[in-house]
Amino acid sequence: MIKLFGQTDTTFTSNGDLVILPLRAVIHKADNSDFYLDLTTSLKYADDLTEGRIIVAPTPQGEQAFRVGNVQKTKSKITTRCWHIFYDTENYLIEDSRAVNMNLNAALDHFNSSTTPESPFTTLSDVEGTNTLYVIRKSYYEAIQEAIERWGSGHLVRDNFQIEIRENIGQDNGVEVRYGKNLKEITVDYNWDNVVTQMMPVGYDGIMLEDKYIYGDVSYDIPYTKCIHFDQNIDQDAYKDESGNVDQEAYAAALRADLFAQAQAYIQINQYPQVNYQLAANLEKITDIGDTIYVDDERLGVKITTNLISYDYDCILGKYTNLEFGNFKKQLSNLVTNITTQTEQMIQESTQAIQIGLEAELNLAQEKIWGALGNSYVIYEGDKILVVDSLPKETATNVIMINNGGIAFSNTGINGNFASAWTIDNVLNMQQINVINLTADLIKGGTLKLGSKLNQSGLLQLFDEANTLIGQMDKDGLKMYGQDGSYVIMNEQVGFAGYDRNNNKIYWVDKDEFHMKKSVVEEEITLCNKLRFIPITLTDGNNNVTNDGIGLVSVGGE
Repeated sequence: MIKLFGQTDTTFTSNGDLVILPLRAVIHKADNSDFYLDLTTSLKYADDLTEGRIIVAPTPQGEQAFRVGNVQKTKSKITTRCWHIFYDTENYLIEDSRAVNMNLNAALDHFNSSTTPESPFTTLSDVEGTNTLYVIRKSYYEAIQEAIERWGSGHLVRDNFQIEIRENIGQDNGVEVRYGKNLKEITVDYNWDNVVTQMMPVGYDGIMLEDKYIYGDVSYDIPYTKCIHFDQNIDQDAYKDESGNVDQEAYAAALRADLFAQAQAYIQINQYPQVNYQLAANLEKITDIGDTIYVDDERLGVKITTNLISYDYDCILGKYTNLEFGNFKKQLSNLVTNITTQTEQMIQESTQAIQIGLEAELNLAQEKIWGALGNSYVIYEGDKILVVDSLPKETATNVIMINNGGIAFSNTGINGNFASAWTIDNVLNMQQINVINLTADLIKGGTLKLGSKLNQSGLLQLFDEANTLIGQMDKDGLKMYGQDGSYVIMNEQVGFAGYDRNNNKIYWVDKDEFHMKKSVVEEEITLCNKLRFIPITLTDGNNNVTNDGIGLVSVGGE
């Protein structure tokens, strides 16, 4: 049953305002990705299917709410793609919320209670581990996306107004697919890039196993032999004696044991190709995204354990019409699904522009270096070394000169101006430096320019010794944070103003006037250089205080 509710409804146990008879109603749901209803009806519902109303439709996981959007009308029908009510999170703003050293369950609660307006959602997570995430002037939707990325794992579970991030989802009901026998209508994508059946694992400081190689459980007609490097984090201090000397033999044994364990886990997964299946059929015992599906692929001669990645479900027929499962995903999670054109433009003009710009500059630099390798000539002249792009050296344009003073660069020949240099006393002298990530104890200079490139605004953040953000300067001005949650803002909109931890303005400047809600004066107040308020203490003959108060004193003889 397809039911229509109002824009602000949150309970869907009734039949709503109207029961709709659809011509087509198909739900698409993907792991950590799209969740929407494609709905087609007759023109009789033209006045009912309006922007923002809620459609409640049956799914394999129960009735779910979807928001009507982008309604299209033709001469014979109405079509609309209705996004799950979860995507309402795009319309809730988080001004400034910081989850510090929290598990994901606590972090979600923290962000959920920090939205403007107040969030109608509830949250839950069983993902382990603690982390820290600052969300400043972003949507609740973006906060959830960044939380999944920051905590590094988890599957997004959307159940009407309940939002969950689970470590594991789905069930194992023993569902088995036999390719080439009982199921013919399967589309299969194979990826053999990472397959390895004979591996030479290499660990910390080049350490290797005594037998050098480990082997998988399967073999193919052609070899898949690779050398794979693994990161290791074995605490060397655990193998020191009382004098602080490391037992090298025991430490090496621990490294090899860890290397063997990592290598075995790696080859168990990567001895098989990555496979993605799309099945245009309805499988019994499928419950939800993440369900385990056992694939007996006779063409590969192996059995692969996969998980359901996405599905299409026909609400009218009450069955799955397309299932996607495999041991990899063909594309990254597109949690940043476009809701409005404005959102799409914001993404394109911000993070993507930075990434594309940096990648283009890196690629260009790499091309210049590799392109020059075939046209470089090294000349040793006793007191210096020259690297030139043509011979004789007098005809060269690009020149690198190395001597005991350092290294210098010129693009105007050997007798031209060496405008860039790295001298032996650790001074890097260049007219222009493009840096992706700079770490420094001291930066000196006349001008520090932030932003103004790739349409980006500048950002300056200040942290204390505990790595807590205490202030920042960006396109919205200067903002300093107090330990109690209060803050001070200075920009062209508010001028200069202070706020308490509840975001209440407590003092501010308005043109030539200074306003404050409360004031405590320790000594005196002078008004217009003519009148002062000063504290007065009166005593009796025994020097006992008889009265405390404020006196008015005229200044300047008036």
